[in-house]
Amino acid sequence: MIPLLHDFTGARVLVFGGGPVGARKARRFAREAEVVVVSPAFADRDFGDSERVRAAPDPADVANWIDRVDPALVVAATDDEAVNAAIADAARERGILVNRADESGGRDPGSVVVPATIREDPVVVAVATGGRAPALSKYLRGELEETLSGAGEMATVCSALRSELKARDVAPTRRREIVTDVVTSPDIWTALRTGTSNCPQVIEDVLGEESTTDGDRP
Repeated sequence: MIPLLHDFTGARVLVFGGGPVGARKARRFAREAEVVVVSPAFADRDFGDSERVRAAPDPADVANWIDRVDPALVVAATDDEAVNAAIADAARERGILVNRADESGGRDPGSVVVPATIREDPVVVAVATGGRAPALSKYLRGELEETLSGAGEMATVCSALRSELKARDVAPTRRREIVTDVVTSPDIWTALRTGTSNCPQVIEDVLGEESTTDGDRP
């Protein structure tokens, strides 16, 4: 499988299953998509900003549900293997991506694995084990959370700094050098993580140093 990032803004996601797994999937996709959850009962859990529909579709019904909702992705998260299989088959017949939560290991074409995700917006890092070791994905996510602390602020600094340097007609090679120095600076990482400095202050300091250095050049 090849990892990709997909923007679900304005799209629909159809989740079959109202248990803990279905709730987790609904919360994840409701960050961007319009999510519809179909289940005869719902766990006493947070389903995010999703629409919940009480229904108990059998294998023969799932195709009608998919046609009615017209989703970009279907999630099969029921506790019935036959229903999950029918959901996956109906989605693939329609060329729709499908995430089957009760499968691990090998995947059929068109299937999607939802990885463990660490977010430091706009930085997103995902960890997946092909469904073979979810506990490992969870562990690695915890390990990476500390490492990525401050990455969102650093990405904001880099983006704004590149734009400002370009506006000042700094040569591309020099721009890359400056941004690389910022990204690899332990002091700047510490300042962003601890809050002793914010993005505008870092940018101002770097530009000030560059102006001084540029003035010293023959």
